[in-house]
Amino acid sequence: MGIQVGIVGVTGYVGEELVRILCKHPHVTSIKAAARDFPGSTIDQVFPHLRGYVELEIKDLDQVPELISTSDLIFLALPHGLSAPFVKEALGKGKRVIDLAADFRLPEAGLYEKWYQTPHEAPDLLKEAVYGLPELFRSAVSAARLVANPGCYPTSALLALAPLLKHGLIDLQSIIVDSKSGVSGAGRTLALTSHFSECNENVRAYSVGSHRHTPEIAYYASVLAGGRVEVTFTPHLIPMTRGILSTVYANLLRPFDSTSLRRIFREFYAGEAFVEFAEDGEWPQTNWVRGTNRCCLGLTVNRGRGVIVVSVIDNLVKGAAGQAVQNMNLMYGFPETAGLSVPGLYL
Repeated sequence: MGIQVGIVGVTGYVGEELVRILCKHPHVTSIKAAARDFPGSTIDQVFPHLRGYVELEIKDLDQVPELISTSDLIFLALPHGLSAPFVKEALGKGKRVIDLAADFRLPEAGLYEKWYQTPHEAPDLLKEAVYGLPELFRSAVSAARLVANPGCYPTSALLALAPLLKHGLIDLQSIIVDSKSGVSGAGRTLALTSHFSECNENVRAYSVGSHRHTPEIAYYASVLAGGRVEVTFTPHLIPMTRGILSTVYANLLRPFDSTSLRRIFREFYAGEAFVEFAEDGEWPQTNWVRGTNRCCLGLTVNRGRGVIVVSVIDNLVKGAAGQAVQNMNLMYGFPETAGLSVPGLYL
């Protein structure tokens, strides 16, 4: 079985990663694409490293209805606030959609509007959208026609927290998530804060206490815990291209040793192709997962009552395009690892 896919927003970093993965996917028979930038160009004119792997003309956004009509599944890799019209169009034509923006991640229009400062254009679809973190919501993803691909920071944080929350091991008001991200997380659009001379030899916290991923982390952590979770989340920009390292802290409700807690994590993620653990005495590094759909975890117990979990992902792959392809595989009954079983790029 093969499917035809369409990508709207193909000229951004996430769109490029989708093409890179999908052009070698064994069950994708064709790719069509559209974008606001570079319409009429071929994909290899915009991204020369794809030359020889895929022939793809970039359509203008006004040609998206035709793209939708001739595709089975639509990936939306657009800035936040722009997905709703395309989602309505695709679902109305009986297509499936994976939205990589934040438009359908939060369950309530009011919550979205509070954090993203824009009206939600399709509030009636929020209850139908499935949060696409496969390791935690696999069965719902498999049956979905609209998947909201998680944010990159929430992916790293929730995979670190899930075993603790599901087993009721931590104080739900004590969670701190401290994350560092490469500059590609800011996207390809020009901005002063992502210029080389502003980022190089510099580390800075941003959106302290107000980052838009905070309610996403807190809401799905609450779903996993079965109770209200409060999260203190602080992101940092560091001078590298790609990767996220999140260090997650929480207070344990009863004493544990590190060995027992690692056993719980390993059992929780047993059989998961894309979650792995650092060896005892090692701590995960972003180099270990660059270019892959993997999340690597390491943990320790601090003085018997505090747990520290380190989580690393590639923000463009497991944090975006790779996870979207993993969701696609589930939605169509393909092997979950199809197109995603590749070694990382260490340098």
